[in-house]
Amino acid sequence: MNIAFVEIQNFRKLKSCRVEIASQETILVGANNSGKTSAIDSMILFLKKSRRKDIVTTDFTLSNWSHINQIGRQWANAEGDNTTDLTLGQWLPYLPSIDIWLDANDADIHHIIHLLPMLDWTPDNQLGVRLLFAPKNVEKLYKEFRDAYQSARDTEPSESSRGKRKLSLWPESMRDFLDRELQRNFEVKAFILDPAKCEEPENGVAKPQPLTTDSEPMDREPFDGLFKIDIISAQRGFSDPKTEDESHSGFASLSTQLRRYFTKHLNPEDSPDASDIEALQAIEEAKAVFDDKLKNSFRPAISELEGMNYPGFSDPQLSLTSRIKAVDTLDHNTAVQFNISPEREDSTILSLPEQYNGLGYQNLISMVFSLIRFRDEWMCVGKAAKKQSGDNTTIEPLHIVLIEEPEAHLHAQVQQVFIKKAYQVLRHHERLNGNQFNTQMIVSTHSSCIAHELDFTCLRYFRREPATQRGEIPLATVVNLSKTFGDDTDTSKFATRYIKSTHCDLFFADAAILVEGSAERMLVPHFIRYKFPELSQSYISILEIGGSHAHRLRPLLETLGLLSLVITDLDSIGDSGTAKVFPERNKNYRTGNTTLKEWIPKKEVLDELLNCPDDVKQSENQQIKVAYPCPIKLKYKGGSTEEEAIPYTFEDSLALANLQLFQDYEDPKSLLKKLKEAISKNSLNETCKEMFESLRTGSKAGMALELLYLTEPSQLEPPAYISDGLEWLKIKIAERKQDFLVTAKSEVRDD
Repeated sequence: MNIAFVEIQNFRKLKSCRVEIASQETILVGANNSGKTSAIDSMILFLKKSRRKDIVTTDFTLSNWSHINQIGRQWANAEGDNTTDLTLGQWLPYLPSIDIWLDANDADIHHIIHLLPMLDWTPDNQLGVRLLFAPKNVEKLYKEFRDAYQSARDTEPSESSRGKRKLSLWPESMRDFLDRELQRNFEVKAFILDPAKCEEPENGVAKPQPLTTDSEPMDREPFDGLFKIDIISAQRGFSDPKTEDESHSGFASLSTQLRRYFTKHLNPEDSPDASDIEALQAIEEAKAVFDDKLKNSFRPAISELEGMNYPGFSDPQLSLTSRIKAVDTLDHNTAVQFNISPEREDSTILSLPEQYNGLGYQNLISMVFSLIRFRDEWMCVGKAAKKQSGDNTTIEPLHIVLIEEPEAHLHAQVQQVFIKKAYQVLRHHERLNGNQFNTQMIVSTHSSCIAHELDFTCLRYFRREPATQRGEIPLATVVNLSKTFGDDTDTSKFATRYIKSTHCDLFFADAAILVEGSAERMLVPHFIRYKFPELSQSYISILEIGGSHAHRLRPLLETLGLLSLVITDLDSIGDSGTAKVFPERNKNYRTGNTTLKEWIPKKEVLDELLNCPDDVKQSENQQIKVAYPCPIKLKYKGGSTEEEAIPYTFEDSLALANLQLFQDYEDPKSLLKKLKEAISKNSLNETCKEMFESLRTGSKAGMALELLYLTEPSQLEPPAYISDGLEWLKIKIAERKQDFLVTAKSEVRDD
């Protein structure tokens, strides 16, 4: 049995999305505030029964509150109960829910019989259950809200007696009422879903089946006996050595975890067997020795007490006895020590308590031990087995482990070690070698080290979507990257190998910039820092990839929906062959750049490229823009009229944008020297031709390094085509970061 996918509705930014769960490891990736944590939290809050009390009003999708408040206004203004809609139906479109869809087979039938939607169900069909956070009793909620609302309005002072400042009493709206009364009036209800009505997502948006008006909730917990849910939260709260609090957030120190593990699985006093007799006997002997020590030590004091001769009582006879429990030997903050040196000549070992070890090592060890503990609790290892019947039905067939941001405090190499070993640890048990028991590990992360260590087919990318309607907020959709990296095409293989080799952070970026060569890779970040500081506030991934290969990343960039600026070269060639030529108009020249020919703007003729309007340089959805050298107008050497220059590549474009700066360099080297010599020519056309020839042999990366050495980067002016591209990117990122549509801000405010 496995979870095939979950569909989340109305939970924070996840208005309606599907997350497909891999059979073993699933990694949730995406930029900040894209919904990864919301997805993990939704599974925690709905699947873990003890956590349902933590659901609060802020877990509802924010834009839904205007509709829920409208229900409250209708109830408040209703003239009578008979005219008011008190069904669950009007609430359903706005309530948080999660649909769990299972893959099961005939061997699982005794576990899932209560989930079968029909008697003739076959394993070809998935099983679906919706967990819905809904009013316990709509009529009771109606009465309580209406009474509270009306009482508040009756108590508020009239306008004539009111001061300058308006007094508003609780509750002002349904949101205000539920902020205080949510858990008392709401609960999680389970509904069986119809596999025949399960639909595929459309454009990344899930299409969960609607519940019918006569849908009845289940009278039992649907997943009792099916799932074991374990969690490692993001806030693990490792304490400072000088802090006594060992856990701020439910993730205990290793000492505490070991003590709990001992209590549950190893305690010799719990259901002892033959292997425990020696330990119990040693404890009893230690107790007898200690009791004798207590008796001798306290004899003077006890004798004095016994001689008090209190009226009405005979002389008191006092005795002391100790109690030694095995688990108490681990109940102290220094139960775990880390040895920092081998045994010395005097047989002593230098060691420190665990709090004094590095946070990264504490984090790694504690997480791995948590996984061991989760597995052994599931498999009822040691003493835990004696508390069970021994029958397989007492062990859930599916173990789900949710891990939030395991990279906290870990070096990159340690992150890779953890993610490679984590699933192996969860399956390291003799009973887990077959298919009877399955484990699914779901990890959310911001770490490219973790994302790149596993097969990309297990990645689920959370894509931020801008608000598209008035009154709505930006939401998130989820992309299953197994459909991008899972095929065997050359393009898919190239994308996988390139991202693996460059270890880029594409999956966590707000936008991507693809550059032609190393010179652009070194200088574009400086253009951003000094000329477009707004872009420095965003997470932008810069990838160096040649123009002949940039188009190979097209499927990935389009799938991710990532804002992308492709900075490439003109690469002019003759009307036949592939020989490079100096770019000129009306010569029937072409471009040799595959990106320009086959991707954007899909033009090969050089004259068409030089005259290409700006909107044609973007993809149809305006998420990708290409920037390449275009004709520029300038007054050369103080001339009175503007002349046109057509750069060939980034380096000559940069020189033309910084003529005076290049001219003033003293004793430059290599390509920079050749460009300076070209600028000394008398005509602009001669200068451009000389630059073109110098680009054939000079080191472009060397030129960029020399520029950074000789020049304060803030003095460099970016070429016009790069400035235009960065300006476009700045505007697009600002649009995506807009929380509400401007025209809608006043309309979503609660009354």
